[in-house]
Amino acid sequence: MHHILCGLAANPALSSELVDRLISIADDDIALHLACRADLSRAQAVALAERCDENAVQLAWLGRLTAADIDPSVWPDAALALLDQGAGRPEWARLLATDPVRERREKLAACPGLPADVVDTLMVDPDVRVTAELALWTTSDVAEKLAAHPHAEVRRAVAGNEATPPAALAALATGEGLPAARHCLVCDREETPFVHDRQCPRPGCDLLPGASCDGSHESTVHDTQEAALRNPATPVEAVVGLVDHPSLVLRWALAARQDLPGEICARLASDPAPGVRADLAENPAIDDALIRTLAGDRDPDVRRSLAHHPRVPLDVLAHLARSARIGATLLPRVAACSPAEVEELATSPEPAARMLVAQRRDLPPETLDRLADDPDAKVVKALAPHPGLTEAQLRAMVDRHGARVLVKVATNPDAPAALLEDLVRHEPGVRKVFREVARHRAATASALLGCLADERARPVAAGHPALPPPVIAELLADEDRQVGEAAAANPSLSPAVISELLGRR
Repeated sequence: MHHILCGLAANPALSSELVDRLISIADDDIALHLACRADLSRAQAVALAERCDENAVQLAWLGRLTAADIDPSVWPDAALALLDQGAGRPEWARLLATDPVRERREKLAACPGLPADVVDTLMVDPDVRVTAELALWTTSDVAEKLAAHPHAEVRRAVAGNEATPPAALAALATGEGLPAARHCLVCDREETPFVHDRQCPRPGCDLLPGASCDGSHESTVHDTQEAALRNPATPVEAVVGLVDHPSLVLRWALAARQDLPGEICARLASDPAPGVRADLAENPAIDDALIRTLAGDRDPDVRRSLAHHPRVPLDVLAHLARSARIGATLLPRVAACSPAEVEELATSPEPAARMLVAQRRDLPPETLDRLADDPDAKVVKALAPHPGLTEAQLRAMVDRHGARVLVKVATNPDAPAALLEDLVRHEPGVRKVFREVARHRAATASALLGCLADERARPVAAGHPALPPPVIAELLADEDRQVGEAAAANPSLSPAVISELLGRR
């Protein structure tokens, strides 16, 4: 019965009176579903929070509770949720800055717009993890101060903060111009030299796998360099020297930067690690010459990434479509094609090129009609979800290509009810068709009844409003609890059945 009540809590057809009834009996799971209701009133939200304290946080995040509804001494985590949204009160921050629970102080440190005195308190928090969280999210002036903090963990956080001034980020990346850090999380807890076992058996140990310190805090310094590399505010001049660094992680992070000079891109293109070359291949910083070089890379992941480059020439892209498994996705270069380029791809003798342009959902009518008649099933499969295709075109696709295109035809938003019924009955059948039809807005009761026979489509179909109310009521007792919950959430469930279910409580 519990899963049925959870479903009812999400049912949009539930009256306000029945919502009140559910609130009065809610446990945490039911309250979780009730909190997401679009029609929940402020009074109901307060009542729900009082019923289940833990849901006060979710209600605050959803905007159902305001500052006027919250006492931070009763619901401190809900107060933190509002502070994080900039909707809390300054006095809450002052109270929570000395909360005995470290995790709350950490959450507070990530909140925007904190009063200056609260920031000062968090900067000297007895737990360095709180100060590090502040360093990650704080303003430019505070980040600049914390860049020279004696604890390496705080510096690592400063390196990831995009508000940190460029000069401070450069110093953190290179280690130049800053006094040496005196502590890290490793040497705070262990005698050095120490390397943390990647399969550490100690219960409660939260040191990162492989964390190490020989007195120089090397693993944290490495993480600081990585954070600075990934920070777009770090001056590129401060990090290009890492192009030959022995750390794969650092070279990989460097390859993703979009401000790299050409000579650095060229050196990374010959990196021995395919992952580095793959991230570089997708990087807008590389020029056409390097694009053509990488198109011949021996690694398929590199070529696949290159296909996602926003400026890849169309002839290169056509080559990549033949040699790399790109998948069913609209590539940035194809999305940016001019009308002439769309026509060029759509009339290409290469099916792989036509398949790429068929992923667009804004094709001109004449191009749409031509591709709908394409003899290659992969092209038609890519085109089938395109809005604007007629019933006759969709049926012709199924007639020509059968099971290979059924699922994609079922996802077409304009697929009519009669076609969906035929797709469910198609022989040979394709199981994924049942799931797509079960979630289609045009699905009829007849089609949905067919979908109920499929184990994975059954929970989806049980929640479809076109399902007949007597069938929905029967599904409440289904052996699969997911099916029963979906049926209880179905807005077409009879009001009499809903009242009877709640009357049992």
